[in-house]
Amino acid sequence: MERWCPDALWELAAPLIPPAPVRPQGGGRRVDDRAVLAAICYLTQAGCSWWKLPEAMFGVTRATAHRRFAEWTEAGLWPALHLAVLQQLQARGDLDWSRAVIDSIQVRAGKGGDLTGPSPVDRGKPGSKIHAMVERGGLPLTTAVSAANTPDAAVLLPLLDGVPAVSGRVGRPRRRPDKLHADKAYDHKKLRAEVRRRGITVRIARKKVESSQRLGRHRWVIERTMSWLMRYRRLVRRYDRYAEHFAAFTTIACALICYHKLAKHPK
Repeated sequence: MERWCPDALWELAAPLIPPAPVRPQGGGRRVDDRAVLAAICYLTQAGCSWWKLPEAMFGVTRATAHRRFAEWTEAGLWPALHLAVLQQLQARGDLDWSRAVIDSIQVRAGKGGDLTGPSPVDRGKPGSKIHAMVERGGLPLTTAVSAANTPDAAVLLPLLDGVPAVSGRVGRPRRRPDKLHADKAYDHKKLRAEVRRRGITVRIARKKVESSQRLGRHRWVIERTMSWLMRYRRLVRRYDRYAEHFAAFTTIACALICYHKLAKHPK
């Protein structure tokens, strides 16, 4: 269990887990929340389906893990856990807000469901997009899920406004980068104006003006982060019919990426 839910991660998650509902009939024995969280982290990493979850490894039945996952997703546990890890990084000075980069990646949807659509890069097969915004070092600040045929530009402002207020340093909590970098897919006059209105310097490549060869100076940061996300095999192919469940796994992966930064470089 320590491998999939280390002590430091559990210390952050435990206060955020909603209390167990009271059984009207009384009695019953509730499965340990930490064991369930470890099973969910394992499933996010391994990418297996719920019915292949090794029950003996965690002492948790597949039905219990799936039910608790749905309850915690509805209660907003995963964004809260991601924010808790970001606040730890912010307190250590590990978040660089001087620049943020935004991009998306396509994943195929095996079962369809909401927020899926024909993929323009996969012969029209149903798929979804994972949109991400990362700080200068590549740590994910927020993510969003959309249908595969959704223009990237349509998600820029919701993604930008979805960055949580990250406290941990002296002064106001931080939620806006100084600059925002993006490729030509986000090149729209109204978007540039809206980003500037939020006090952010715009660094969006312009169509038919700037060479694509210049995009790599900062684009590699988000591409590396997307590679990190795809290491969490649950995200490589979407099997969840409900978009909120797939988005939950994406947020869990972001929280674990940020946690590994904490664990790898303790201070």
